[in-house]
Amino acid sequence: MKPYLLLKKRHMACVLTGLFLAAVLLVSLTMALPDLLAGVSANARRRLPIYCTDRADKVVSLTFDAAWGDEDTEQLIDILGKHNVRVTFFATGDWVDRCPDSVKALHDAGHEIMNHSDTHPHMPDLTREKMLRELRTCNDKIQAITGVCPTLHRAPYGDYDNALIETVESAGMQCVQWDVDSLDWRELPVEEIVERVTGQVSSGSIVLFHNGVKNTPEALDIIIERLLAEGYTFLPASEMVYTEGYTINHEGRQIRNAS
Repeated sequence: MKPYLLLKKRHMACVLTGLFLAAVLLVSLTMALPDLLAGVSANARRRLPIYCTDRADKVVSLTFDAAWGDEDTEQLIDILGKHNVRVTFFATGDWVDRCPDSVKALHDAGHEIMNHSDTHPHMPDLTREKMLRELRTCNDKIQAITGVCPTLHRAPYGDYDNALIETVESAGMQCVQWDVDSLDWRELPVEEIVERVTGQVSSGSIVLFHNGVKNTPEALDIIIERLLAEGYTFLPASEMVYTEGYTINHEGRQIRNAS
């Protein structure tokens, strides 16, 4: 065979191999495209709870997750009463069972008790039926003491997904997180807690604290004094968040719809 014919055949073989590989790649991409698009669509539809509210009136909500002890209940009530500040306690059903007197004392002092699940599980690991049971059992325990059924839920560990948000809404409630974390549970020094909160807070912020933590009461007193001096006022979470006519942006900021 002449050399040029041999080269021509080899060239054609390379071309055909390339076309074959391109066809295989195209078929593979075509088959994978629906899954890729589904993933993009799922991410685009990912729902967020309320992390903060969009408002310009320098209002802040102080919130406490209550799942541990209650040894500082009276101290917190005294500090909050001194400044005439009402706050929100997100309590687990287990905590309500162990500390019913604290639940009543906080409620009687004007603070609201909201839902933090019954047993503090990772809610996305549960079926919707079990999620709903966690919500309803906790609500029933709180209402039995306060006479008020919670309207807000905070996910244990801040762990949520679309199924949880939809289940919370099906129970007639709203899912609330936070945009300022005191990290008090790490037992940080008082001044560090104060600087963390006052340095991050803005109008519409929802601040996370925990009760039953060593330095929280002292830090709380200073934080309230500083924020009051800066012109801030305080509302419980249920009075600060919008209950209708709003959207939630990609940051979890609740924005009132234009009228």
